[in-house]
Amino acid sequence: MIITQTPLRIGLVGGGTDLPTYYREHGGRVLNTAIDKYVYVIVKQRFDDDIYINYSQKEIVSRVEDVQHDLVREAMHMAGIRSGVEITTLADIPSAGSGLGSSSAVTVGLLHALFAYQGRQVTAEELAERACTIELDRCGKPIGKQDQYAAAFGGVCDMRFGPGDRVTVDRIHLGRRDHHRLQDELLLFYTGITRSADTILKEQTANVDDRLVQLHRLRDLAGVAVEGLRGGDTRGVGEALAQSWQAKRELASGVSNDWLDESVERALKAGATGAKVAGAGGGGFVLVSCPVEHHANVRDELAHLKELPIKIEPSGSRVIFNVHRDIWG
Repeated sequence: MIITQTPLRIGLVGGGTDLPTYYREHGGRVLNTAIDKYVYVIVKQRFDDDIYINYSQKEIVSRVEDVQHDLVREAMHMAGIRSGVEITTLADIPSAGSGLGSSSAVTVGLLHALFAYQGRQVTAEELAERACTIELDRCGKPIGKQDQYAAAFGGVCDMRFGPGDRVTVDRIHLGRRDHHRLQDELLLFYTGITRSADTILKEQTANVDDRLVQLHRLRDLAGVAVEGLRGGDTRGVGEALAQSWQAKRELASGVSNDWLDESVERALKAGATGAKVAGAGGGGFVLVSCPVEHHANVRDELAHLKELPIKIEPSGSRVIFNVHRDIWG
């Protein structure tokens, strides 16, 4: 039996510039961090040759081609596992439409578990690249690449995409004081709205040529936030986050709405340095960057939302349980 633990992530600045239609020509940049909320994947050998898949639904099939869960099916194909396994996925939060990269965390965790099941070790870079191949190429999802790399690498990362197809990930190693300050300033609130990001991202992809000013702004703000953070300026992350939200709202029509805008504005008026809707927008979580002295005011203003306490997760996807036994013996 193999169990992997793969972190979710929050994109701080630069989201949207990791879409291939933008970064291949212009180069993208994203600052994000993994958080201590996870997707777990369990892979267990079965006595028979059937394939059992357990998630929000249950599947029992005899051929991998008949698996309906597209990520599981393609991960099994990629890992070369054809039969005789039971795969279970679990998540700390609602796994669809959260804006925290849960779909990509599932893909990375699946690949990690399936390769470990075969006794093969893979690097974080290989996990991320293979997850991108599954989601973007094989499944045709209209998404970017930051989620897969965040799930595989963990920690606070400065990610550069393109020009072309090159991806570079630089872990930002913060001192203890700066680490705790950044962590303490980040608050996450659940809107109660789950949505598919596909519609928003399809529109955003179609709008790339008409939104280059906003996308260039998002990319450059990520660079500003990264350089500030490396110099110990955690508050600058919040300021860049606030400016990036104004640009991101213009990328597609479904990114925000009046109710979400009001929640962001209430957080800012209560003393937050920056606030935005996580992920593609439209629902999920509201991310707030706020000095500790204003936490109480922000929490009062956002009392209509459920807070999710978070910490920065320094590790990427990892195997947390690995026991091989011969069930035939």
